[in-house]
Amino acid sequence: MSEDNPVVSEGKVVVFHYTVSDEDGEVIESSKEIGQPMPYLYGTGHIVPGLEKALDGRSAGDEFEVEVSPADGYGERDKGAPSTVSRDQFPDHVDLHEGMHFTAEGEGGHEIPLWITGIDGDEITVDPNHPLAGETLNFDVEVLNVRDANDEEIEHGHAHGPDGKSGH
Repeated sequence: MSEDNPVVSEGKVVVFHYTVSDEDGEVIESSKEIGQPMPYLYGTGHIVPGLEKALDGRSAGDEFEVEVSPADGYGERDKGAPSTVSRDQFPDHVDLHEGMHFTAEGEGGHEIPLWITGIDGDEITVDPNHPLAGETLNFDVEVLNVRDANDEEIEHGHAHGPDGKSGH
């Protein structure tokens, strides 16, 4: 490993473009479409495990494709999980829509991620499955840069933009 061309590893920020598509080749999301590469503090678990594993040891200029199984993506679907709740369980001022993500408080105060999958009058269908759970995902990745994370990024547990200076 050379200082001139560092590789993705713990304590590094990798800046990359990605396009993710489903098994049929339909594009789900692309950083190129939104015009911003993704900066990621390697090892924090804020991306799907299969993509993080595929980034390990890469360096700037690497381009690759990786197929990520549901187990290494958003998990398998829990088919019995969707449930229906009443609209009055949500704050009045919130404009609910299908695909909306929120968290609810579960037993013991732990947070449960939920997505709205249907609205029928005052009946709201919610699902704890991520919308891409059960899906095999195909990532097309271009590594643009690998750099040392700064102290603040390490403390916060995430990258502060491609240059380490953007963010919150």
